[in-house]
Amino acid sequence: MPSGSYPTLASRWFEAVAAVPSRPFLVWEGPDGSTNEWNYRDFDALIGRVAAGLAQHGVKPGDGVHLALANSPAFVAIWLACATRLGAWMVPSDPRATSRELGEHIDQTHPRVGICSDQRAASYHDAATSGLDVIEVSEEDIDVEPLLGQLQSTLPVTPDPLDRAAVMFTSGTTSAPKGVVVTQANYAFAGDVMAAAAALTQEDRQLVVLPLFHANAQYYSFASAISAGASVALMSRFSASRFLDQVDRHSATHASLFAAPLRMILASAPSPLPHDSALRHVWYAQNVTDDQYEELVRLFGCRPRQLYGMTETIPAVLTNRPLDPLPNAMGEVTLGCEVDLHPSERTGAVPAGAEGEIVVRGIPGITLFAEYLDAPELTTAAYHEDWFHTGDRAWRDDQGLFHFAGRDSDILKVSGENVSVVEIEEVLATHGSVLEAAVVGKQDPVRDEVPVAYVVQAPNAPAVDLDELAVFCENRLSPSKRPHHITLVDELPRTSVGKIRKFMFEQQDQGAAT
Repeated sequence: MPSGSYPTLASRWFEAVAAVPSRPFLVWEGPDGSTNEWNYRDFDALIGRVAAGLAQHGVKPGDGVHLALANSPAFVAIWLACATRLGAWMVPSDPRATSRELGEHIDQTHPRVGICSDQRAASYHDAATSGLDVIEVSEEDIDVEPLLGQLQSTLPVTPDPLDRAAVMFTSGTTSAPKGVVVTQANYAFAGDVMAAAAALTQEDRQLVVLPLFHANAQYYSFASAISAGASVALMSRFSASRFLDQVDRHSATHASLFAAPLRMILASAPSPLPHDSALRHVWYAQNVTDDQYEELVRLFGCRPRQLYGMTETIPAVLTNRPLDPLPNAMGEVTLGCEVDLHPSERTGAVPAGAEGEIVVRGIPGITLFAEYLDAPELTTAAYHEDWFHTGDRAWRDDQGLFHFAGRDSDILKVSGENVSVVEIEEVLATHGSVLEAAVVGKQDPVRDEVPVAYVVQAPNAPAVDLDELAVFCENRLSPSKRPHHITLVDELPRTSVGKIRKFMFEQQDQGAAT
């Protein structure tokens, strides 16, 4: 099929505006708890004025616009102004990133304009390259006055499906971030697939608490809402203690989270949602324990569905079944996607029940990411015989459900034996005093490498006794899998959406004794 035959983010937006102009699109809850609402028609008008303002700052088709903004109406308006009016593309960065990190993103993407919060402007100006036009906005400003142009409207540029719509930097959990090029068609595909997988309709409302600069909020929540003509309740930030109240107050029917925020919600000891709550669907990524899952079911009044995806895979390519989802499985292949398991040597087949690397096949720039920015060698290395290699490992049960088995980097070689850090982490997490755990490998002169563990104290539980915890592991793990050291830490280093940045442990002293 010619690329011009595929839908774009721009076409999906204009279809929604035409079909449901008076239906709500965005409900914004600011840091003070105040709310404001726009329907599709009114927000489209705002997008037009923001596009006019960006055009007056010199943004043209094919230009990049760098954003260092927290969740806000400004972020959404800039994103859609670039995609639907200007033929430009956004580069969203973590607004809490250091000047060095922001500077690296700016230097790699050469944006025409940079947009930051007026509260963090000093740090942003330190990061901005010489001559970059910087616009400061308040993330609490619902009128986004500094972004508005004098023109009442801007004629939209009709983008090609393969036109760049964003460059998003991977979260850097195991290595330095890479720039992932996302196209107009990618966003449309993500929205269509995720709307179908969640049975989303124009009557539904997504609750978004995860940061907008991350793929989860863009792909699974906003793009799917636009595809279905649904609405989004956008929170300025995630609050574990306020999450269920926000679900109820905004009549949210859908939400998307990670395991870490889910555990934070549990730790806040909230009351369950009322029986007449509208919430009926919750996505989550990464495993929780069986006990944690059942408590979440009690709180939410619905059975959350685990999924699996990456910035590069566009939609979640694995999703748990709607009826009776299995808590400890990533799910089955999502309708419209193609996923398999390949052996480490990339040839042959993976027997049933055996571990292999998760691979995804699709069309680059349409159903898979287009490329890594200015890194053709990395893009080529990520593929083998048309399959994108994720670096994640799984096994498949006799029902076709995939179960996570760690990343390739999560397989340690201990005296020549393969050891999964995921298995060790799961054992540690079952201890009553441990909230969560991370395990990495440490070089060892005798055994090549050994597992070392970092654990976080569980709230309202007896203090972690490291000696007792070591015995706990001895009773449940074979010698090669037992942590060589266990260190108690206040928290695990994370990305903004809760993924553990394990590579940072390599920079820390791992010599604490068990």
